[in-house]
Amino acid sequence: MSCRTSWRTCPLDREAHPLMHDTDGTHTRRFGLPTATALVMGNIIGGGIFLLPASVAPFGTVSLLAFGVLTVGAIALALVFGRLARRHPRTGGPYVYAREAFGDFAGFLSAWSFWTMTWVSNAALAVAGVGYLHVMTGKGSMAGDLAMALAMLWLPALANLAGTRWVGAVQMISTVMKFVPLLFVAVVGLFFFDPDNLGSFTTSDGNWTGGLTASAAILLYSYVGVESAAMSAGEVRDPERNVGRASVLGTVGAALVYLLGTVSVFGTVRHDKLVESTAPFSDAVDVMFGGHWGGTLIAVCAVISIVGALNGWTLMSAQAPYAAAKDGLFPAAFGKKKRGVPTFGVLAAAVLASGLTVVNYTSGVGGVFEILVLITTFSATVPYLLAAAAQVYFLLTGRRDKVRTGRFVRDMALALGAFAFSFWLVAGAGYAAVYQGVLFLFAGILVYVWLTARRTAAAQAEAQAPAAEPAGTVQEAQEAAAVRP
Repeated sequence: MSCRTSWRTCPLDREAHPLMHDTDGTHTRRFGLPTATALVMGNIIGGGIFLLPASVAPFGTVSLLAFGVLTVGAIALALVFGRLARRHPRTGGPYVYAREAFGDFAGFLSAWSFWTMTWVSNAALAVAGVGYLHVMTGKGSMAGDLAMALAMLWLPALANLAGTRWVGAVQMISTVMKFVPLLFVAVVGLFFFDPDNLGSFTTSDGNWTGGLTASAAILLYSYVGVESAAMSAGEVRDPERNVGRASVLGTVGAALVYLLGTVSVFGTVRHDKLVESTAPFSDAVDVMFGGHWGGTLIAVCAVISIVGALNGWTLMSAQAPYAAAKDGLFPAAFGKKKRGVPTFGVLAAAVLASGLTVVNYTSGVGGVFEILVLITTFSATVPYLLAAAAQVYFLLTGRRDKVRTGRFVRDMALALGAFAFSFWLVAGAGYAAVYQGVLFLFAGILVYVWLTARRTAAAQAEAQAPAAEPAGTVQEAQEAAAVRP
């Protein structure tokens, strides 16, 4: 097929025309490298960064070493996604790679796991956002908190429904607005750094490996979102090049904020106070500039950060089902786009997250919301494991198109490193998360069976339809012959 008849198959045309055809016949603008990078960075950096220093402080400064190790693993995973996107530059990311390597069932498990993780996590982000709003507005009523949480879910959903142009604009603005203040505090904090505030290297009875593992278990999910550019590859301009670049740049940018911010807080807030802190960044600002206005400043940054993350994750919640639906592995409604966005997937995620949020505020049953969030911690790792395993499979089976022979060792090392990182994520989730997550994952098997049965029945009906025509023709011929004189 020539480039004139299909711009998707021609790299030059793809570069020249950043617009893509939508399923409704309209055009929508694709993401460039800066927007794709902002999508990755914005999805990785949610609201958790504002509590991370206090969360890992009890383990000592060995937690900084854990951060470094995890950063290396996350970058390896980002590079693997870039390699896989060169091979399969389609929307769906990890789902596409798992299906191409291991078949429909593995692809479905990847899509199902990622989908459930996104909409439950969105509900968790919205609830966390309300907690930060309380710093600015004070404690409100249950109805008021619920209304604010639902607004935080639906405003990003409306931005997504408006099209990829609006998604990209919101993501760029929110990423800059949260990145600049956080980086400012992180860098300025280095000038107030006092080594006496750090505390001991480890507090785990002298066993630094125990402290490393324990702190890593808390930090493991700080890098969930590294797959964002790969998941939206179909909406990224020149995905063969830009997905890998955006994944690495976004991960490195997020790591820079994480590491510098944590080091600055460790060095400005006394260790005994940091261990008990509920707002470590606010305490650090108070130490640096005096007064008590740091809490409000950090709360504003946190809300902006969470809204940006919700904007990106709302888009992610629709991408995996969209790709699976195009292959018949998700209900067909998920496979339609308007203005570059899978609208049904966005609405479905928003409705489900809203329902979970309502349950959280109205059920009165303690621990229900926490259990569901715990399940998603395992669900987030399933697509990573399958994607890394897919890259290993492609390399071992000789399907190394677009990969030079001299790069085999490097690519295999990256793939194995990414698999080990993903496996560590599973181990760090804990027994309860893995046990409950597996049960929730296997619940999707019924959906897979239903969809497979429908596809099989449709295929059988289509196969039998042509065979029925000759029989009718023969019968008509016999009837015609019988009435001939």
